[in-house]
Amino acid sequence: MSDLDDFDDFEQGATTRVPAQAGLRLPSVELVVVEGKDRGKRITVRGSSARIGTAAGSDLGLTDPTVSRVHCEIRVRTGTITLKDQGSTNGTYVGGARIRDADVPAGTVLRVGATSIRVEVGDAPSFVEVSPRSSFGELVGASLPMRQLYAVLERIAPMDTTLLVTGETGTGKDVVARSLHAMSRRKSGPYVPIDCGAIPETLFESELFGHVRGAFSGAASDRRGVFEEADAGTLFLDEIGEMPLALQAKLLRAIETRTIRKVGSNVAKAVDVRIVAATNRDLARRVNEGTFREDLYYRLAVVEVSLPSLRERPEDVPTLAQHFYDKLSPGAGPLPQDFLRVLASRSFPGNVRELRNFIERSVSLGFVSPHASPSVPPPSAERPHAEVDELVPLHLPLKDARQAWTERFEEVYLRAMLKKTGGNVTRAAELAGVSRRFLQRLAARLGIRASDEG
Repeated sequence: MSDLDDFDDFEQGATTRVPAQAGLRLPSVELVVVEGKDRGKRITVRGSSARIGTAAGSDLGLTDPTVSRVHCEIRVRTGTITLKDQGSTNGTYVGGARIRDADVPAGTVLRVGATSIRVEVGDAPSFVEVSPRSSFGELVGASLPMRQLYAVLERIAPMDTTLLVTGETGTGKDVVARSLHAMSRRKSGPYVPIDCGAIPETLFESELFGHVRGAFSGAASDRRGVFEEADAGTLFLDEIGEMPLALQAKLLRAIETRTIRKVGSNVAKAVDVRIVAATNRDLARRVNEGTFREDLYYRLAVVEVSLPSLRERPEDVPTLAQHFYDKLSPGAGPLPQDFLRVLASRSFPGNVRELRNFIERSVSLGFVSPHASPSVPPPSAERPHAEVDELVPLHLPLKDARQAWTERFEEVYLRAMLKKTGGNVTRAAELAGVSRRFLQRLAARLGIRASDEG
């Protein structure tokens, strides 16, 4: 589509792509069908991705019955073109090799079912809009992936467009929903989140649409559902991929008609709700598996954004850490550089949530303060009988306390061992009973330099 305001295809369930304008320069990529039932069909990749399949909302729609509904996806980045299979039945092949996720060069011919498609790169570049912001609502970060995300959110915030947010656990999909609501014209209305993975299947319909008295055993009074609670506001459907298949048709009907019918009622009620859905599941793969409705997927993905993991934006780690530190310790000042080096050496597989918890734990245990190193030294000779609660984080659950204590012990032990050996890593490893490589990795993770300690 050429304009985000053009929703002619909305009724057919097609995904609206945010238009490419000035911003990040990307190669112009075209997909050309060179063999199969749709031979000669050609599309230009708009924005930064295109989906290939037989589903009505596919960017490159095929009629080949051996092609899955959402078969594969082409993603365009600066300098790279990535091909990703979406759990197709018959697979995606390049040169006889089955591809699941790989970078491909221009001129590659990929095979999906009985259809062959050539990836061509043109001379004229395309552009993806990039926002100048370093934050959007509660979202924080000035990395390129985040500024691309802000550009999309800025465009759709004043509208009632349905949004699907994908991304790994802990990336902050709920923060996207709250931020979008806060920046929208519905900000004075209610914001109602619901976790679709935490609702028993037998109560799902009642939770969504409500029920009338006597509708089922235990229904002692009328009850409003989340659609009615979110009227004139935003409804956030978290973990939408966990919704039972039997309920998906009813959700689709509610979104399409903008009406609900309570369990046990014969009367439909109009609701004015903006939908934001989120999942860490691969919904395209679930569509192919038959566990998620294709029409509901495209109805939710009018605009779809993928929230980058923390490892995709490591330059945002210091900014996020300072943000969380300021909230936990107002006016404490900047984080120590030693502590930031420790953060830079960690992978944070739990993403932003893990980083936030790490900062909170470090502050709670005294590992970090405005004028101290990122760890608390052990009791000195002047304090041989320190109180237990000064050494052991008794305010934390056992599992968290054990992890915090282990991290603290490793750093104290390594610093002491390196000091003892004058910074000789080989000798320190021998005394510690570990390999030199292990000790080097530990030092790198903790942000410790042997020469400094020696």
